[in-house]
Amino acid sequence: MSDTPTGLKARMQSDLTEAIRSRDELTAATLRMALTAVRSEEVAGTSARELSEDEVVTVLGREVKKRREAATAFADAGRAESAERERGELAVLQTYLPAQLSDEDLAAIVAEAVAAVAAEGATGMAAMGKVMKAVQPKVAGQAEGGRVAALVRAALAG
Repeated sequence: MSDTPTGLKARMQSDLTEAIRSRDELTAATLRMALTAVRSEEVAGTSARELSEDEVVTVLGREVKKRREAATAFADAGRAESAERERGELAVLQTYLPAQLSDEDLAAIVAEAVAAVAAEGATGMAAMGKVMKAVQPKVAGQAEGGRVAALVRAALAG
């Protein structure tokens, strides 16, 4: 495992140091949590390794999803303060992720994949897996899986 972290991880570590210096508790706590998740992923499996940029983005994407779900759960339970904290963490994490694809761009990618899979003879909901497999690499880090799946479902049904 090398000592030089990837660009995104290095930026997060640098921003953590700056957040600590400026006494920004929310940002510091969020970045600590995110870096811990990245380090945990690095040592998971049979041998420790440095994560690629894409793998770091994937880990951050999972953390963003957790924050979004927790904020919703807290809001539904009437715990507005906890929900607001989760939304704050979500905002910090999103600054490290690539820009999200617009609905139009994502729909165009899905339509292209549906057409390609249909050309191979797979149509209807039975083609869902093949279409998802074609779309996911193109939108990695730029669209959540649930959002992609909903668009694929709509495209295959329509």
